[in-house]
Amino acid sequence: MEGGGAQNNPRTVEEVFRDFKGRRAGMIKALTTDVEEFYRQCDPEKENLCLYGFPSEQWEVNLPAEEVPPELPEPALGINFARDGMQDKDWLSLVAVHSDAWLLAVAFYFGARFGFDKADRKRLFNMINELPSLFEVVTGAAKKQVKEKSSVSNHSSNKSKSHSKVRGSESHTKYSKPMQPKDEDEGMDEEEEDEHGDTLCGACGENYASDEFWICCDICEKWFHGKCVKITPARAEHIKQYKCPSCSSNKRARP
Repeated sequence: MEGGGAQNNPRTVEEVFRDFKGRRAGMIKALTTDVEEFYRQCDPEKENLCLYGFPSEQWEVNLPAEEVPPELPEPALGINFARDGMQDKDWLSLVAVHSDAWLLAVAFYFGARFGFDKADRKRLFNMINELPSLFEVVTGAAKKQVKEKSSVSNHSSNKSKSHSKVRGSESHTKYSKPMQPKDEDEGMDEEEEDEHGDTLCGACGENYASDEFWICCDICEKWFHGKCVKITPARAEHIKQYKCPSCSSNKRARP
């Protein structure tokens, strides 16, 4: 076991932050877009398993490191044992909480190892704190306030199929795609940016941008980059009701 990719040791605040972002992105994939495969790999019949994130934005479910002490802090052990003992969303939230703790532990392990002073540690934490936690991404808590602010306008938009969510289509699926800039649309584009500017992708946790294609889950009402859930604008035109990977997973039959 490589301890989550310890071979590439970052030494500066910026390098540690990039390492953190890569590991975080990989774990977000496991808990959102790759959730079916993650669920399958966390077999309760197997030994203690851990979820690792790598700087390359990949993830892995594996046994803990054999060496004692390990080269890097270890994630929570035995995440597979609780899989069938609770609701899927609760289990994923639990894994997310422990994964958040592991990501911070790894980042500040590097900080301690390479002698970060108080100012460096504070700067690193502030950079990390600008990103939603895994728990916030998985549960949708990061966009809760945004949703409350725009709930009235969103409700109206859903009923009237407004331009901000569905443009040039009679589909009931809610999505937003890039438009060619036109003078007469400037006011509408600014209004859309104001309404959705703080919306976070339910998969990667990044902010909404009007020049990117987004799609909204009709079950949980979370927004996703099309690229994160592998949905193109052309495909969205033919989807009557879109279900994100997590909602699709929750509907499967349990053994």
